Amino acid sequence: MATEMELPERDQMEYDVVIVGGGPAGLSAAIRLKQIAAEAGTEISVVVVEKGSEVGAHILSGAVIDPIGLDRLVPDWREDPDCPVKTPVTADHFLFLGPAGGIRLPNILMPKLLNNHGNYIISLGNLCRWLAAKAEALGVEIYPGFAAQEVLHNEAGAVIGIATGDMGISRSGEMKEGFARGMALLGKYTLFGEGVRGHLSKRLIAKFGLDKSADHAKFGIGLKELWQVKPERHRKGLVQHSFGWPLDSRTGGGSFLYHFDDNLVAVGFVVHLNYENPTLSPFDEFQQFKTHPMVRETFEGGKRLSYGARAITEGGYQSVPRLTFPGGALIGCSAGFVNVPRIKGSHNAMLSGMLAAEHMAKAIAGGRAHDEVASYEESWRASLIGRDLWKVRNVKPLWSRFGTWLGIPLGAIDMWTNEVLGFSFFGTRKHGKADSASLKPIAEVTPKTYPKPDGVISFDKLSSVFLSGTNHEEDQPVHLQLKDPSVPIAKNLPIYGEPARLYCPAGVYEVVYANEQTRADPRFVINAQNCVHCKTCDIKDPAQNINWVAPEGGGGPTYPNM
Repeated sequence: MATEMELPERDQMEYDVVIVGGGPAGLSAAIRLKQIAAEAGTEISVVVVEKGSEVGAHILSGAVIDPIGLDRLVPDWREDPDCPVKTPVTADHFLFLGPAGGIRLPNILMPKLLNNHGNYIISLGNLCRWLAAKAEALGVEIYPGFAAQEVLHNEAGAVIGIATGDMGISRSGEMKEGFARGMALLGKYTLFGEGVRGHLSKRLIAKFGLDKSADHAKFGIGLKELWQVKPERHRKGLVQHSFGWPLDSRTGGGSFLYHFDDNLVAVGFVVHLNYENPTLSPFDEFQQFKTHPMVRETFEGGKRLSYGARAITEGGYQSVPRLTFPGGALIGCSAGFVNVPRIKGSHNAMLSGMLAAEHMAKAIAGGRAHDEVASYEESWRASLIGRDLWKVRNVKPLWSRFGTWLGIPLGAIDMWTNEVLGFSFFGTRKHGKADSASLKPIAEVTPKTYPKPDGVISFDKLSSVFLSGTNHEEDQPVHLQLKDPSVPIAKNLPIYGEPARLYCPAGVYEVVYANEQTRADPRFVINAQNCVHCKTCDIKDPAQNINWVAPEGGGGPTYPNM
């Protein structure tokens, strides 16, 4: 295998600020830095690296957006004919589903915080493409198709930039024809907006102990499809959320249906990753949900256009790590700014990017570099982000502790007292334990079984992955790394039935037997080319044995309109 000593030196490029991730947080930071420089009559050089083949290729969200971040970043966005934010919410429905039917909950009973009027149904990927054009017009350099693979440090340990991954390395570790060495992008400050469970952000959190005063990080997995439905089934501007069936009362999660544009419906399903039954499959729960009589009718006669999946941060206020360290900061979902009951994080991602930009710009103006800009960390709790997350801080832990039937009403009461009275009867509750520690042994649960997909409303994993546009160069190092290759078969299989084959929404992991009838000689197989970069395996594996690292830049899904 080629070693670092055998590789050629990296070329270097220097900037004031390096931003990892072309999502709403990273692009908002880039735009705000350029705005500040223009206002001051100075120059701040900014580069954004994005591992997707294009900006937006890896962006997956519901999405209903609270425009508060967009209003602050681009105040005249409503007058821009190219802005893809076009569909205001016109109706807000909340459903409780049982196995055969369900009820619509009166809106008057729902906390005001969950009201979606004034918000917009969007494709977050298309919004990011639009923001990227705005950033480039201001002079931001954006490099899609380049995965940030390594954090670079100086002798004092401060972050001084990142290195993009080498291209053209074979699975055996040899340099192939067409090999290209990664670039070193150096900056006075580096912002990490990789999204949920970013592989570099994870390393930084561990290296600098950023989570030592935070509660456990908590996550969910969100699965989404985009459908074109029959015109008579479409209600432009309708937002519909549900909870209940097919999940049991001890498993948190729910659904969304968003009607937007021309006969498009975004349908998604979220399963909280603290579920206990190792035979649960989030993908199959989603497919089963669509067959419910109150849901199925929307999709009958329609066409499924796209599919994807992505982990979601759910820890909220208690779980946000320290955001700053020498030479850089975390922004967006790398920091964990999702408001779980609102199912929204894009507005806080944008606000955090802007907030970080303002503090970094001030530091640069003062002649600083590679130090810790602690003022960003000290300011977020008093900002719109902190106030947004503070009011809903107990919803997730109450749901986890008391289950759906009691936890949701208690969470609603808590949101109401926080919003109206300014306090909580529950104080600030803790989350308990990490999601990787929540599974029960398979011998202690009732195994779940799922109906065979009908190919009309419900589908299998492989046909779904095909719709995601996922593609990886097959002859490259496997980016799903096992710390101990023996664990899946020696430990996870006998204790949990090897849950990776079920929690993965893309069919990446399999247990293959030499003899299927006798279950002899099991072997753990990783189909890395199927990976949609959701990061669920990195989060949920009970042995914490799977380490997700970035594959070659440009690999992974290519989401259109998602």
